[in-house]
Amino acid sequence: MKKGRAAVPGSRVRNFCIIAHVDHGKSTLADRLIQRCGGVSDREFRDQLLDSMDLERERGITIKSNTVSLFHIGPDGETYQLNLIDTPGHVDFSHEVRRSLMSCEGALLLVDAAQGVEAQTVANYFVAMEYDLEVVPVINKVDLPAADPERVMEEIDDELGLDPFSSILASAKTGLGVEEVIGAVVERIPPPSGEEEAPLRALIFDAQYDAFRGVVLLLRIVDGSMRRGDRVRLMRGERDYQVEEVGRLGLRREPVDRLGAGSVGYAICGIRRIREIAIGDTVIAGGDSAAEPLPGYREARPVVFSSVYPMSTDDYGVLEKALGKLALNDPALTYERESSTALGFGFRCGFLGLLHLDVVQERLQREHGLSLLLSAPSVRYHVSTKVGEVHSIENPAHYPDPAQILGAEEPFIRATILIPDRSVGPVMELLAERRVAKTGMNYLSSRRVEIHAELPLAEVLFDFHDRLKTVTHGYGSYDYELLDYRATKLVKVDILVNGDRVDALSQLVHETKARPRALAYCERLSEAIPMHNFKIAVQGAIGGKIIARTNIRALRKDVTAKCYGGDITRKRKLLEKQKEGKRRMKQVGNVQIPQSAFVAVLKSSPGA
Repeated sequence: MKKGRAAVPGSRVRNFCIIAHVDHGKSTLADRLIQRCGGVSDREFRDQLLDSMDLERERGITIKSNTVSLFHIGPDGETYQLNLIDTPGHVDFSHEVRRSLMSCEGALLLVDAAQGVEAQTVANYFVAMEYDLEVVPVINKVDLPAADPERVMEEIDDELGLDPFSSILASAKTGLGVEEVIGAVVERIPPPSGEEEAPLRALIFDAQYDAFRGVVLLLRIVDGSMRRGDRVRLMRGERDYQVEEVGRLGLRREPVDRLGAGSVGYAICGIRRIREIAIGDTVIAGGDSAAEPLPGYREARPVVFSSVYPMSTDDYGVLEKALGKLALNDPALTYERESSTALGFGFRCGFLGLLHLDVVQERLQREHGLSLLLSAPSVRYHVSTKVGEVHSIENPAHYPDPAQILGAEEPFIRATILIPDRSVGPVMELLAERRVAKTGMNYLSSRRVEIHAELPLAEVLFDFHDRLKTVTHGYGSYDYELLDYRATKLVKVDILVNGDRVDALSQLVHETKARPRALAYCERLSEAIPMHNFKIAVQGAIGGKIIARTNIRALRKDVTAKCYGGDITRKRKLLEKQKEGKRRMKQVGNVQIPQSAFVAVLKSSPGA
């Protein structure tokens, strides 16, 4: 791509994305497409070009959708602009996939030639169907020794209902079939629809923050056009902005004179405050009061909640600014202020899953230099009281008085699990452990089984994915969607140290999980809190009922060391005096819980 390249007519623009299950080769195929279209020189090339974060390359996963504009000479000799959007595959980032699909007319559906159709393959395909996209199946990794393209074509036919003979056999690693993929994008994916002469309407599908330029809007121009100097307005706002720059999204931002209908690109409009924009908003011409907003996208609702505290109280302001910058292009991340007696001021944050939580924590530490402490993750419960109120609670601190509670409900999910037929028994046992409410089974072939299960969201938060991979010997995969709220027996477990409740360690759990969870916390605390001059009881309690306990033994000074013989009553008197002193000290002594103890307890929450 070269700066100043002539604009391509809308009929020769193709907006498409790559969707697939985790680790089926999306980023590698994107690398090959960029290379074949001359989007990067050999000197600048590196693996996972569109994975801009070090964290993505280290983990080998895509976290953020990224866009790049490529140019290709078609069979008719004309230049085509291919706007490629690489998407994540993990269920925790499914909102990124939805936002990408909204900006496209077609999708390359990548399927591993050895692993075949998996849970996220099916989920992403149905999302593409929801947006009425043209789907091109691509069977990747055909160079693997275990590759079985014929079997995968049968699965594409049986499980997705796509024409298996329209599939393209490819190997993104070796470059096999990449030319056919580019040809299919040009020939099978339709050009964008949109009226060039109509008033401006553009969809904000993502945003970035530039320390020098402010907010950079990533746009899909649906109708009209946008040029430098134009006055534009965000429909959810009340003020106009002047466009300072528009351009294409290459590996670097490339300014152009104009973005026309159907284009995907960026715009810098002098927006300095992050909260002035919203992903999914519509950009219109300034003063255009008659414009109809675009449908936008379905907002991602957080389902996992955790409190985030800075290790140093001086970093509270830095943490607030950092969360604002992350939330700018990650609308699934929510946060609000909260405080803890033990840990001070922090934020209660909402996430889409544990991987999302882990990624946000890692980005805060790497990109902003913060040392953080996170509370145990929890889900949002509905609690009804005897006075007729219904509370949505994800923070144990807001749990009502148990005497006033009429009932509680917890979120349930519908999980779709794809496994080999030999793993049915162990997987059913795993689901029984996780309080499964309903299961259904469907044999997709003689060797593959699809299980539909309804179970509580709280039961898949911690180690469900790891356990599933273990019992299926690495061949199991799952996807889930939120279903509804159902009645549950919810209790609040408090942790007491020397009789005092530690608010940062309270948690809401199902009553059958209360004792194992409380015992795990007590054991970890007893190992992490240093010994004092008196014995310390570490207890787990539900209300006034103790359900778990461990003890931290006292430091013991040898007060009889100077007694070299003589009457035994002298030693007994000294020991009784020491005992009485420890009893009085225990009554008035405060236990000092170091921050390292909270880190040890909360760093890896028990999955009991």
